[in-house]
Amino acid sequence: MHTLAILPCGNKKIWDKEGDIGPVPARDAYIGTFHRLCRAYAEMFYPQWVILSAKHGFLQPEDTVSGPYDLSFSHKSDDIISMQSLAEQVQKKRLSDFQHFVVLTGKKYKPIIEKSLGPHADIEMPLLGSRGIGEMQQKLKQAVKEERPLQ
Repeated sequence: MHTLAILPCGNKKIWDKEGDIGPVPARDAYIGTFHRLCRAYAEMFYPQWVILSAKHGFLQPEDTVSGPYDLSFSHKSDDIISMQSLAEQVQKKRLSDFQHFVVLTGKKYKPIIEKSLGPHADIEMPLLGSRGIGEMQQKLKQAVKEERPLQ
């Protein structure tokens, strides 16, 4: 089955450590623990993955992130990418070619994912039901260590 993993971006970015680094590929932009665990998990089980950013939308690993920003889907801001733009990216970046999506986020991303991928998308969210980010990180760490995908 043709599966795409969707990872959250995260608050901690490369510019927090190297402020003058300039634009970087999305794969290098996000350096927080949760993002890194999600990426390690995705790279182990799913060769194709994207990062979901509240500012930039769906980022392929090679897409450029121009610089630091502080934005999340829970913020109230005009800078948050619109649902229409997300849905357009799904088409333009051919994400709709995938039959299955493994979304490595908590419940706050669920409506965003469902709306942007459409009603017929086969979406799996193996971290739903976790009691917070600490438990999610433990599950990801364990899955990578044991080389066993989350159920």
